[in-house]
Amino acid sequence: MKHTDIKELFTNPDSFTGGEVTVCGWVRTWRDSKSISFIELNDGTCLKNLQLVFDKEKMSADSFKDALVVGAALKVEGNFISSERNGYEMTVSGVEVLGGCPQDYPLQKKHHTLEFLRTIPHLRPRTKYFEAVFAVRSRLSYAIHTYFQEHGYKYVHTPIITGSDCEGAGEMFRATTMPWKTDCKTEQEYFAQDFFGRRANLTVSGQLEGEMAATGLGKIYTFGPTFRAEHSNTTRHAAEFWQIEPEVCFADINDIIAIAEEFIKYIIKDVVDNCPDEIAYFSERAEKGLAEKLNSVITSDFVKLDYTDAIEILKKSGKEFKYPVEWGCDLQTGHERYLTEEHFKKPVFVVNYPADIKAFYMKQNPDGKTVAATDLLVPGIGEIIGCSEREVDLEKLKNAMIKRGMPLESYVEYLDLRKYGTVPHSGFGLGMERILMYVTGVQNIRDTLLFPRTVGSL
Repeated sequence: MKHTDIKELFTNPDSFTGGEVTVCGWVRTWRDSKSISFIELNDGTCLKNLQLVFDKEKMSADSFKDALVVGAALKVEGNFISSERNGYEMTVSGVEVLGGCPQDYPLQKKHHTLEFLRTIPHLRPRTKYFEAVFAVRSRLSYAIHTYFQEHGYKYVHTPIITGSDCEGAGEMFRATTMPWKTDCKTEQEYFAQDFFGRRANLTVSGQLEGEMAATGLGKIYTFGPTFRAEHSNTTRHAAEFWQIEPEVCFADINDIIAIAEEFIKYIIKDVVDNCPDEIAYFSERAEKGLAEKLNSVITSDFVKLDYTDAIEILKKSGKEFKYPVEWGCDLQTGHERYLTEEHFKKPVFVVNYPADIKAFYMKQNPDGKTVAATDLLVPGIGEIIGCSEREVDLEKLKNAMIKRGMPLESYVEYLDLRKYGTVPHSGFGLGMERILMYVTGVQNIRDTLLFPRTVGSL
């Protein structure tokens, strides 16, 4: 049906002021008085509600009483006018209820707790909070694609169903058509009857296939869903999430660090520039000082810190951390936040991690103990990007896999890359939900996904 988006009215008010318009949307709130009724209407195109004014001297109350219901969907005709109090509003001449809403509609109040809204994920996009979350998520996705397209990367779609484990940790979901049965003597016999004739899993990362694409296309990126069966019931973990993974040939660890810093600044600036209402809203509702934090990241030079030096800083900090700090430990959130929020007060790349706590594919450094890997740590969250130069020495790569108990026969194609014209190449992974949490101040990853998948919750 022909109508004007509410965002268009507020963006170009001079084109509509004084004229007749038709709008559609949902009733967010309403109030009534003796001579006038008001409705706050929202259509999802912007955070602002359009105030509708019903003059009871010109319209009978019976003609719009069914519209005075929170959650009802309306089509409204009227005059768009300037308002001293609201900036702009609409005096109504006609209204049609497109979808009524009963009194048991759960979103009767103006504000609900996030915990309550997680129990009704199918309705929470109708709240201002989640309208803002998904508006920023949309813009962030656009900025991600724009950065890579402007810099000559090719977008590739890597498989969701895979036979290999990129991280080597085994925390994968099985993809199968097989029913429960106990008559098979071995796992191999069981999976031989499955759709692919072997065990299949949902991907934890598109990196391995991305490397294969990059060694022909030069530089690529993937952006799609990934799945991890981690029993991590925290505010930062989900079983299904979206991941951005560029892979760049002829690039060492220093090159990819520079790319990662440029990329992060680019996408944050794009959101700040194009979502001012949402950033202002989250500065009020989610994180005080959010806008200042984001602008600081955009203008800061990120720190580059060796892992060994990071351990020494943490040891000398005088802080009592929940997890002890020793060389060889994986940095925990408390360690990461101390480095970024208290010591340096800016984002930090920690480089040259111990090989034993990192993935098999990372380039081994000459010291025999560390790998050319880095994590980007940011204030407020901790790790946000995992990044490394890839190991190109075939024997070193095989030995790293054998050490971790990985079956080489499952990675024949990946190992072939090191045989046939291998080149130095590097890449990183950025979780979409992690960066969304960072730019909005949202504290729980469950509030960045339309339908969050977590342990025990589907």
